[in-house]
Amino acid sequence: MGRNPMRAAVTLCAAAALAVPLGTASAAPPAERATSSQQTRDPVLVDCSRQPEVRPEAFLLACGDGNSRLVSLHWFRWDANAAVGRGSNAINDCDPYCAAGTFHSYPVTVRLDQPRAWEKDPGERHYTRMTLTYTDGRPDGAPRVVTYSLWA
Repeated sequence: MGRNPMRAAVTLCAAAALAVPLGTASAAPPAERATSSQQTRDPVLVDCSRQPEVRPEAFLLACGDGNSRLVSLHWFRWDANAAVGRGSNAINDCDPYCAAGTFHSYPVTVRLDQPRAWEKDPGERHYTRMTLTYTDGRPDGAPRVVTYSLWA
């Protein structure tokens, strides 16, 4: 043990004490380790700027002119298969023309689904379909349920 047997003994005991927790952690069953490494992130919602969003508070539906958007969004589900939330669809009536129009808000339930791999980042999945259900009033001529295909 060399010149200082007490120092060597303390060092060996400390190394043994550290090895016990490490040995236990690395002895986890293979199935348990595989599960934690295979966890994937939930899908994202891709916005008009091709940026991924998770549980956004607002979302622009009319990318070209901004005349339809979802606002005050509150999500109560967001997982690997679907997302569901509530908010309002603010739509410009474009009367007499869009620049002078007025925005009107209609309460909606929003459902996102059909997640797929995203072309911009194949490791990321994104929702490819959005369904709006108007819950109290709706724009003139609009059906109660509207479904949109979302871009890739």
